[in-house]
Amino acid sequence: MDINGMIDKVRDSATVTRVFGEPITQDGVTVIPVARVGGGGGGGGGRREGGENAGEQAGEGSGGGFGAGAVGAGVFVIKDGEVRWQPAIDYNKIILGGQVVAVVALLTLRTFARRRARRR
Repeated sequence: MDINGMIDKVRDSATVTRVFGEPITQDGVTVIPVARVGGGGGGGGGRREGGENAGEQAGEGSGGGFGAGAVGAGVFVIKDGEVRWQPAIDYNKIILGGQVVAVVALLTLRTFARRRARRR
């Protein structure tokens, strides 16, 4: 396992251009895209000189990995010397959240209706 190579790859992927994209200018308006970037990594190792049982053999092991992801967060809009933040809206999350709220509300109403019917 080449630790230095893995660290170089992590360093290359964690640049400012991953968060702030290249500015786009047209008709006096500059737009700078922004992303939310996250990552993680891990590694392992091992060495076994001999086992407790007579049939086991010595072994070695190693491992490593890294993952990164990016999600658009919005854009900075620069026009006439003023900077404005325009967030990206994830409609899928909004719709999913609405569905979860609706299901919880329906289950709660069903529970109240059953309790009310039992009291009568």
